[in-house]
Amino acid sequence: MATFNVLTGENGAGKTNVLEAISLFAPGRGLRRAQPSDMAAGQGSGQGAGGFAVAAELEDGALALGTATAPSTPNRRSVRINGAEGPATRLAEWLAITWLTPAMDRLFAEGAGARRRFLDRLVLTVDPGHARLATRYETALRERNRLLSEPAEPDPIWLDALEAQLAETGAAIATARRALVQKLDDAIAAEPEGPFARPVLGYAGETPDDANALAALLRDARRRDRAAGRTLTGPHRDDLAVTMAAKNAPAALCSTGEQKAMLISIMLAHAGLGAEDGSRPRLLLLDEIAAHLDPLRRAALYARLAASGAQVWMTGTEPAPFADLPAPAAFWHVADGRVERR
Repeated sequence: MATFNVLTGENGAGKTNVLEAISLFAPGRGLRRAQPSDMAAGQGSGQGAGGFAVAAELEDGALALGTATAPSTPNRRSVRINGAEGPATRLAEWLAITWLTPAMDRLFAEGAGARRRFLDRLVLTVDPGHARLATRYETALRERNRLLSEPAEPDPIWLDALEAQLAETGAAIATARRALVQKLDDAIAAEPEGPFARPVLGYAGETPDDANALAALLRDARRRDRAAGRTLTGPHRDDLAVTMAAKNAPAALCSTGEQKAMLISIMLAHAGLGAEDGSRPRLLLLDEIAAHLDPLRRAALYARLAASGAQVWMTGTEPAPFADLPAPAAFWHVADGRVERR
């Protein structure tokens, strides 16, 4: 398979749908964060059966992946790995997938939740176990919040058990996030000045890396959290802090173009980190990445992507911006629901 795969076609032809299908081979809800029931072809139009299936195979045949929904259970996505059914969290053990879409251009100006998801996606590609930690944490968090919001006083023994799980998984999540943020910041700082704005990264949050310390914070905050009806301490409240180095200004106060450039810098630094780990195939999904880049920045982007060792999928309305891609590159045209190689 080519290092670069370029999908071209008119707006609305379905290029992003192809990237979304590939993104379903990672834990979570894919690059659009859509419900599975919203992904089925013809859903809501009477033209489709209400289910979908996506399958992929490595070139050497060593790995076959599949994910699907059925019309009877449109929001339950099943996963198969080499023919055996398993949880979606296990997908991260086999593939490392990250993406960048136009919807993420304002990542630094929006709520912290989107930045946490972005950071967790980056952590997941270097630490496959992060998905299981996040699932366990979210399950315990929902249950603690439910108990805190009930009229009756929660059972302290049950809270102790939930907080022990929250502390164990939450401290591990915060530790993994901090470690990756530091690695990314170091990698960005070590790069020579380039055509993309240089960001300075930090982890903004008070979640301790020590599980005992986090358990104590949760226990001491029970009265406050009960008044609020939710848990106010933990990695679900932390954030990724980004500053534009040249201006020493928070990314949220920078222009849209500067924010996009910093986001590209982060993704390129992350791709470089992944080049050190050859244990899993790596895919980068870049939707409309070249649309607003001048030739100099496109050339720099393509060179860095080629050096990353990942397989890269990109979309655009026409092939001209990709004419200078390093080999090997494959071009695909999307029209009328079909994908054909050019």
